[in-house]
Amino acid sequence: MINITDQVSQYIKERIQVSPSELEIILTCFRPYYAKKNEILIHQGQTGQRTFFVGKGCLRIFFNNEQGQDTTRYVAFENNFATGLVSFITGEPSQEFIQAVENSDLLYISQQDFYHLLEIIPSWDKFYRIYLEKAYVNNTNRLMSFVTMNAKERYVLLLEQNPAIVARLPNKLVASYLNISQETLSRLKAKM
Repeated sequence: MINITDQVSQYIKERIQVSPSELEIILTCFRPYYAKKNEILIHQGQTGQRTFFVGKGCLRIFFNNEQGQDTTRYVAFENNFATGLVSFITGEPSQEFIQAVENSDLLYISQQDFYHLLEIIPSWDKFYRIYLEKAYVNNTNRLMSFVTMNAKERYVLLLEQNPAIVARLPNKLVASYLNISQETLSRLKAKM
């Protein structure tokens, strides 16, 4: 059984080249955290000063619309990072929540430590760039899907690209991720 420190080490080494001593410095910046199912890790209005790595479990990032309904922006399963990136970068209060959807074994790194690594580990800059590029592409593709696709097309795309969301999350959260009602989701599932 691989432990969470080995998981994040592997994740980092798959993206950048680091010496054993650099990797050791990076890993000392991560702290373990166990989140219970439905626990809110960051509330709207708090400053998002942590980036989380999911060793086991699931995190979701969501916000509330004008009607008070939540819309899920991002879902992170095992071996993925999650953060309220805008707040993490700007230091301003978050417009989003981060919630553990399942009991989750996490590691987190503070914004201060993350930026310190940028100063002392040359390849950490590349890691950050890769992280930002992935987030940008993901967010842009999601926005385009809302503008250019109907609910069925978005559901089919989700089944192709990230079937774990449908398999592991309750219908309420799947509907929130697709930005459709639970009733619409039920009708789509019944037709497929």
